Amino acid sequence: MAKEEELYKLRGKTLQVYIYLLRRGEGVGVRELQRKLGFSSPSIAHHHLEKLREMGLVSKDQSGRYVVSEKVDVGILKMFMVIGGKLVPRLIFYAVFTTTLTTLYILQNLKNLNPYAVSFGVISSIFFWFETIRLWRHRLW
Repeated sequence: MAKEEELYKLRGKTLQVYIYLLRRGEGVGVRELQRKLGFSSPSIAHHHLEKLREMGLVSKDQSGRYVVSEKVDVGILKMFMVIGGKLVPRLIFYAVFTTTLTTLYILQNLKNLNPYAVSFGVISSIFFWFETIRLWRHRLW
């Protein structure tokens, strides 16, 4: 399947179902998904699960529960990674890294600080934290 088709199909409620399955990390039944995501009927949950199955992103196990069979990074998912069942913005690692380096530089060179280095580190850290928080709030789940 072409990447463009995946981008087109993996949006809205279908994307919400896929994200729930990613975060869950284990099989999910139709009625359970309906209750957790607040769908009005099991057939709506089933429709989105089958759509994901047709895309090859989800498969059914022996007990009829749906599990993620392929992880894709399309759309907003490119900006996140799953850690311990949580979707975490990828930029958080840059934010932590630049903040730590800037702090260590300041602590190591208190008497002989380079104002350009400090301003570059602080501005970089602020930018990364701002973008991380903005992504975190933009989540669709």
